[in-house]
Amino acid sequence: MTAIDAPSLVLDVRLRQGTFSLDLCVRTTARTVAIFGPSGAGKTTTLDSVAGLRHPDAGTIQFGSQVLFDHLQGVDLQPHMRRIGYVPQELALFPHLDVRQNVMYGTRSYEGSEDARHVFEILEIDALLSRRIGGLSGGERQRVALARALISDPTVLLLDEPLAALDHGLRDRILPYLERIRDKFSVPMIYVSHAANEVKRVADWVIVLDNGRAVRSGTPADVLAG
Repeated sequence: MTAIDAPSLVLDVRLRQGTFSLDLCVRTTARTVAIFGPSGAGKTTTLDSVAGLRHPDAGTIQFGSQVLFDHLQGVDLQPHMRRIGYVPQELALFPHLDVRQNVMYGTRSYEGSEDARHVFEILEIDALLSRRIGGLSGGERQRVALARALISDPTVLLLDEPLAALDHGLRDRILPYLERIRDKFSVPMIYVSHAANEVKRVADWVIVLDNGRAVRSGTPADVLAG
């Protein structure tokens, strides 16, 4: 699977929606970036802007040499052109399809390819491939959603509160899979969470949002000390 060898992330986003405005400017070379903050801080709006689901009023969004959005240059790539693996909070799995069909949906990758087998192995879903989504546990569904995002060979992976809907026991069981993704695939990640313990385990860099503003950024040890 491809990945950016030396990723650099530019998040310069200004977006106004109703009474809410998002205004942040962050640049980092960290591979795994967490966006941390309370509900309503603008975390999901930021991810949607990166994915091309929302259109900033001004700014620049760039990974390495790939410019996704640049207001001054008139660049605003369509979502399907951004090569982004997005796992939203609701997972968006298809209940009428089995796990295999969900994972391979919309991808040109051959199911028997080395890349696909690697994804199945790392996330331990081989035994689930013929099962229907409705018969899976919350943790199994989360792994299926992660597999579908990875199988598309993304240049960046966006995870929106991936553990928020799980109880504490399931969260503890899923966190190692997120760490495996970080360590085995080397795909840059932007990880949204309001749980400090998750961020400390997964992220290299943290952006703290509050009311649409980046109030702090730095390593988890520095930003989330205490």
